[in-house]
Amino acid sequence: MPGRLQSVRARFGRADDLTAEQKAARARWERRWNLPILLAAFVPLFVTSPSSRAVAVVIGVGSWLVFLIDLYVQRRIVPDYLHSAKGRFDLAVVIATFPVYLIPGVSGYSAILLLARLGRVARVLMATSGLRRFAERLGKVALIAGLVVVLFSLSAYEAEHATNSGFATVGDAFWWGIVTLTTVGYGDIVPKTTAGRLSGVAIMLTGIAVLGVLAGSLASMFGIDSDGDDGAAPPAREHAAGEGGTGRSVEDELASLQSQLVAVQQGLSDLAKHIGSRGSSAGTQ
Repeated sequence: MPGRLQSVRARFGRADDLTAEQKAARARWERRWNLPILLAAFVPLFVTSPSSRAVAVVIGVGSWLVFLIDLYVQRRIVPDYLHSAKGRFDLAVVIATFPVYLIPGVSGYSAILLLARLGRVARVLMATSGLRRFAERLGKVALIAGLVVVLFSLSAYEAEHATNSGFATVGDAFWWGIVTLTTVGYGDIVPKTTAGRLSGVAIMLTGIAVLGVLAGSLASMFGIDSDGDDGAAPPAREHAAGEGGTGRSVEDELASLQSQLVAVQQGLSDLAKHIGSRGSSAGTQ
């Protein structure tokens, strides 16, 4: 029974069965590859160029290569990766999104390719812990921002629609609220009453807060705010930075001190030789 349980765990590739080295290597790789794999999942869904097939080919092949490289590296880190459910899903995504349109005579694959690329998005959200946390935080932020837009757009509508033609309908009020939240500021609808302007201020402050949260979340997800590969500075560097402010490691400081001691010893030796030579010349005279 224990042997069968171990085989089942190995088959599905549970994270708890990985060694510490494998977990660290996977975390480093995901931090470095988060942005390329995120772009490879979403860019082909929105970027199209009907006038230039070359652009579509470059985007399609490039995004496919990103997922192929990720699959290869994941298998190098964990040799049994393809025996796990996540590994088989990654392999299916790579096979399904292969740019078949490059093969002469093959057509009518665009609908299937679109569904397969949506599978890439699911893979990104499921398989990458940093992106999962980002999606959870994004969902909370979107919920709060949505509630603020609904509440204050309705408030602005109640205050403005009687005297302001820009707020003729509730839809106009929601349009104004969304434009204000995103800090675009088209200026096509402008509140004139004090209550409407206060509602606008509340939505603008919410928009600034949302942008700040998203920027911080993206920086954390892509490791922009980390000093090392493991997401934190080594203790030696932290200690050196805390005391000297230069961020040099203890080893660098010791090497610098050693070189200075060697220079001092060489200077003292030269000085002793110079004094000795002068003493001997004075004695001969």
